[in-house]
Amino acid sequence: MAAAISVLLVLGLAVVAAWQLRELGGSVEISVGDLFVALDLPALLVALVAAFLVLHGTLSGMRALAGWPARRRARIEAARRAEGDAAVTRALVALAAGTVASARSEVRRARAKLGDTPQLLLLTAEAERLAGREDSAAEAYAALAARDDSRFLGLRGLLRYAIAREDWAEAQRLAREAEAEKPDAAWVREERQRIALRMRDWPEALALSPPGRSRAPLALAAALQAENAEQAAAFEKEAFAADPAFAPAALAYARRLAAAGQGKRAKAVLEQAWAASPHPDLAEEYLRGEGDLLARARAAEHLVHRNAAHPESRLLLARTWTAANLTGRARSELAALLGSGQADRRAYQAMIELELLEQGEGPAGRATEAKLLRAAAAAPLPPAWRCAECGAETARWLPDCPSCGAVGRILWETAVRHPAARPPAATQA
Repeated sequence: MAAAISVLLVLGLAVVAAWQLRELGGSVEISVGDLFVALDLPALLVALVAAFLVLHGTLSGMRALAGWPARRRARIEAARRAEGDAAVTRALVALAAGTVASARSEVRRARAKLGDTPQLLLLTAEAERLAGREDSAAEAYAALAARDDSRFLGLRGLLRYAIAREDWAEAQRLAREAEAEKPDAAWVREERQRIALRMRDWPEALALSPPGRSRAPLALAAALQAENAEQAAAFEKEAFAADPAFAPAALAYARRLAAAGQGKRAKAVLEQAWAASPHPDLAEEYLRGEGDLLARARAAEHLVHRNAAHPESRLLLARTWTAANLTGRARSELAALLGSGQADRRAYQAMIELELLEQGEGPAGRATEAKLLRAAAAAPLPPAWRCAECGAETARWLPDCPSCGAVGRILWETAVRHPAARPPAATQA
């Protein structure tokens, strides 16, 4: 309504202006050389308006003619885009329905209409993967990785294929590139650590590991691959700091300190480790060099004083007191250990040694020995380094199982989990 009123007002003003000009009268004379033209003012105005309209129409026509190819291309492109989008939709439906051949056909049709866009390259890779054409899928991911706007998508797809074919070196390279592309992608960091573990690249696995006790085995494993003694010492120290209860780390760190002439610090490390989690190897290292049997027993007593009720502490004291011929104290420790219900076969063996020491090789001693041997047969096996995956035993802790290859599964266990567990490997030190 407002527009109609505005048009009427404009027309009215035009009529009024034309009427005023007509009433005004007069003429306009134009003289050019011998040419003389005289026009009434209204006629001139009409001529000017007509000339303007002709010129405007001519220019508009020329502009429309010049833009016709672009408009035609735009219409064709819009039609191609519509056909391509429809093909993409049909491809997605086919993938959802599991008709892979139809999906691949529709993807090819869409690429012919739309070109190799990131979305279509990704759809191509998925269709080829479902069709079992791994090489074609990898080519699509490589094309994605070659583009700046979809590089991360391509790297992720290529990484998946590298892992599938167990090309760990290539997988490690791709994972590093993916993390450089998207540093905030947590899954890439986790994937990098898994790859480092598979490659037995312990320093990298440690660098990618989150804080916590789980870093201790990785740090000790990294020390085994250290390029020099200084780096190895740093890894061993980190391993002990991460988990003082991890006996192999405490042993390695204490030995490093002792070799550097820091005997007191080495013993302090062993004492801290024993307080956290007693282990027979800690006692062996702590008592090394104690030649006098009584001094050895006193040193053992000092080692265990912060965890004296632990079965390993009682067993160590019983053995050292027995060796020092202090049978009363040894019997007290063994009685407490056997009464706790936590004794294994080593405790019964220690009691046999004590009884033979006190009773000799006579009939009474032999009778007691036979009784204790029967009890030992029913007692739990001593703890040992065993693989939690396959049950194989090793003579010492290792980063991975020499039998089944499981990483980080060598544990200090008190019972064999697998009936087919193997004895300690003869080559292990």
